[in-house]
Amino acid sequence: MAKVAIFIADGTEEVEAITPADILRRANIDCDIISVMPTKTVTASRGVIITADSQIDEIDFNDYNMLVLPGGIKGTENLGSTKKLTDAVVKFNGEGKGIAAICAAPTIFANLGLLEGKHSTCNPGFWDVLSSKGADLDRDAKAVICGNIITSQAMGTSVPFGLAIVEYFQGKESADIMKGKICF
Repeated sequence: MAKVAIFIADGTEEVEAITPADILRRANIDCDIISVMPTKTVTASRGVIITADSQIDEIDFNDYNMLVLPGGIKGTENLGSTKKLTDAVVKFNGEGKGIAAICAAPTIFANLGLLEGKHSTCNPGFWDVLSSKGADLDRDAKAVICGNIITSQAMGTSVPFGLAIVEYFQGKESADIMKGKICF
């Protein structure tokens, strides 16, 4: 069974963290929310308090099939400066295991050199970062699956982002069924 870790930090965009977690759990994909901060509790970008399931030092990355990074400016900075996480992202990518990021967080992948020549997207405010790092930018896609890498644009694309993760693990038909249950 697939298992996903969604990482959060102070400044993480709330919707981009919680919506994918909700969709994955509805699809019966095991999903943990992991704090990279010194506590399980983080203050998200709009002041919402989120309590994670675990802290990064309590987990074994080998237990997971995908690492998910929500955006938010400060949250992205906090995630991107967490060496244990960025090392794991590089390792997962090298092993062909899933990595996913939304909004500003795809810049973490770009800065690690993981998006060069890869079909991807991010928040329009960061398109220049992805382009400058050699990404094949899709400005129209809400979510992009390129091999083992999933990227998405912003808070408003959190549902397509979550559905793309479902598709990655369970196929398009399963993602379409889930979409029919949650979208009108």
